[in-house]
Amino acid sequence: MRRKLPTTPWQTDNFSLMVAPRSPRQLPKRRAGFTIIELMLVVAVAGVLALVAYPTFMESVRKGRRAEAVAALAQVQQSQERWRSNKSAYTDALANLNLDLKPGNKTKSGYYTVSIESVGGSKYTATAQAVAGTSQSHDTNCTTMRVRLIDSRIAYGGCNGCALPADDAELTDPDRCWSR
Repeated sequence: MRRKLPTTPWQTDNFSLMVAPRSPRQLPKRRAGFTIIELMLVVAVAGVLALVAYPTFMESVRKGRRAEAVAALAQVQQSQERWRSNKSAYTDALANLNLDLKPGNKTKSGYYTVSIESVGGSKYTATAQAVAGTSQSHDTNCTTMRVRLIDSRIAYGGCNGCALPADDAELTDPDRCWSR
C-alpha cells in the first residue's frame, strides 16, 4: 500500500516531514524588556553625549552670567555720571553711588564683586571680578571685566585674572567679553 503525500503544508501525518504551523497560543512568549547589553549600550551613548555637551553647556551659562557683570558696570557708569553732575569729580566709594549690590559689593546673584579704582577728576575704572568658588571663576576668558572712563572716552575690556593696566594703556580684548 502506498502512502499518500500531503497536498498542503498543514496536512500532516505521522510519516510526513512537513510540520503544521503552530497557532499563536502554542508559540513561546517573548519576554518584554531590554537585555543588559542594550541597557549598557544606552548608558554608554548617553555618557559620551553628556561628556561632549556638558562643557559647551557650561560655557553658554557663563556667557549668559556675564550679562550680570555688564549690567552692574553699566549701573556704576550711570551712577558715576549722576555723582559727577553734582560734584567736581568721580567718587571712589561704591556706597556713594546708590547701587543695587549685595553685601560685600557683590552683584544680585553673587557671581561678581564690583569695585572702583583709579579715580580722579575726569577718570575712573570700574571692575567686576568673578567671585572665587562660583562657576564664573572658571570662565577662562573673562573672570575680570572692566569699564574705564578717561577724559570722556569709555573703554571696555576683560581678561582672566589680569592686572589693571596703566591709564594710557588699552584694556585687553573688549570683543571677547563684551560682545553681544
